[in-house]
Formats: sequence, structure tokens, C-alpha cells
Amino acid sequence: MTYDNGAAPSARTAADPADDHAPDPTAGKASAQAASPVSDPADDQASVPTMIRTSVHAPITATIPAPDAAPAPAHAPAARATGHPGDHPAEAADPHCLSTEEADALLRGAPWRRFAVVGDSLAEGLGDPTPGYRTESWADRTARALRRAAPDATYLNLGLRGLTAGQVRAGQAERAARFAPDLVAIVCGGNDLLLPGFSSDVLAKELDLLFGRLAAPGTTVFTYALANVAAAVPELRGGPLEGGVAVLNEVTRTVAKRHGAVVVEMYDHPAGADRGLYSADLIHASARGHAVIAAATLRALAAEFSTGR
Repeated sequence: MTYDNGAAPSARTAADPADDHAPDPTAGKASAQAASPVSDPADDQASVPTMIRTSVHAPITATIPAPDAAPAPAHAPAARATGHPGDHPAEAADPHCLSTEEADALLRGAPWRRFAVVGDSLAEGLGDPTPGYRTESWADRTARALRRAAPDATYLNLGLRGLTAGQVRAGQAERAARFAPDLVAIVCGGNDLLLPGFSSDVLAKELDLLFGRLAAPGTTVFTYALANVAAAVPELRGGPLEGGVAVLNEVTRTVAKRHGAVVVEMYDHPAGADRGLYSADLIHASARGHAVIAAATLRALAAEFSTGR
């Protein structure tokens, strides 16, 4: 999984996807084969939110640790002293989040064993902490739930901040495909909105190529319609951020439908009007936001495999 297992952030290692078909039998530890040091980008990007998922310049691929022995991530020691729900009272009381028991019930019998994530900072897992909530990204939460449903499940997250859809396709699609996933999350396109001369047609083309590469037979692909932060921050209503998110969501939904992908709808989520769902930059989710996104993800995935589509 993407946890450091006690290593300092500046001394983290990552395994190449080519090695992941023979995961380390010591669950939760990245393979030492072909390992390379990884520095923490937070050291030189102080303006971005706190990392919920420790950043990678190379992917970490490993067997997800079993729930009974899951270590506290080294990048969030204060927030995750133990794994007991009582340590996170706000999350436990949040109606938009899921308890472990609820998540397990949703994924009981789920078919997925190899979960890959590609994308930008939203895939990487940036976000500010929220008191009373586990400091864990939506992707790591999803992977942990999958691991409880299937002890042999593995997880690869290639997400990296700042990438456009084209850069994600060029730098991550083949590596993800080599991982041979049966479940893929594609989360990108937001940075394209910042490009001079942004074209929704170009974005649609890049997403179409990316989805086409990863939507292999037998693979479930899912993506997101992003939350409308303007619902929580009235000053943003009618502005470029609200308009950009609407365009991105429209393109994403269209491409996803073409490839039979699942769209996790966050745009009109009932919690979307809560300012606490977002980090200070109003771009990334907070720890609460990640918990809510993970819950919505598990519900959407449960609906997907229960219908047998």
C-alpha cells in the first residue's frame, strides 16, 4: 500500500510496477527490488496543502496491510495514533462517512483484486487535516476497504500533482496498464483548465485516449464529477472556478459514458455546501472531504458490482 511503515518521508522507497506481480509476503511493505529513494515534495512546495497521501515521484506498489496489523502512516503520526474509530469522533458521527462495518458490508463479495489510480494531485491525495478525521486520502481509504474484502488485493497509485490530462496519459497510462488492474480510478483534467488557450475539445481527446487505454475487458474504470466549491463559498459563484469545474465535469461525464466508466457524482453531493469539505486552497479536499469522497466511492462501486453491469 502507499504507507511508509515507519520510514522518514525523505527516505521513502518505491517499487517498480514490473515487480508487483510477486508482492512482498510481509504485507504492507513496498518491495525492495528496484527500489529508489523518494523525496517528499512537500519540502519544496510549502504553498500546497498538507499531504494526506505522501507524495510519490515513483509509484509504490505493495500488498495492502491487513486491517489487524495496519501500521500508522509515518506521514501522519499525530492523526493516526491507532486505527480505532474512537480516535476520530467527528468522522464516526458524520452521516456522510462510512464506518468500517458499513464499508465492509458494501464491498462484501466485491470482485476486485488489483486497484490502480492515475491522475493529478486529486489522485495523489493532497489535502489539509481536519480535527476528528483520519488523515488518509480517498484512494488509500478505498484501497484499505478493498483489502479487507479481499486479503490478496494490491494497490498502485501513480497520482502526481500538477499534471495535465495529457501528461497523465503519457506518463502513467502504460505503467498502470502493466499493473494489470481490474479496478482503475482516473482523476485528472483540472490542471488543463489553467492552460493558456484551454480547449475542452483537447481535454476530451486526451481523456478519451486515457480511458481507452485503461478500460480493458474485465476492468472497472471510475472517475469523478468534482464537487462545486462555489456552493460552499458564495463569493465564487459565477466565477471562473465554478465555470471551469462545470466544463470539466461535463467533459468527464461524456468521456466516461463512452467507455462505460462509473462516475462518482460529487458535484451535487449533500455535503458539498460545507466549507469544511475543502482545504484552504479551495481546490483540494480536506481530510473530511477525503472521507466523504471515499464513502461516495464505495457506494458507487457497490452499486456497480451488485448490478453486474
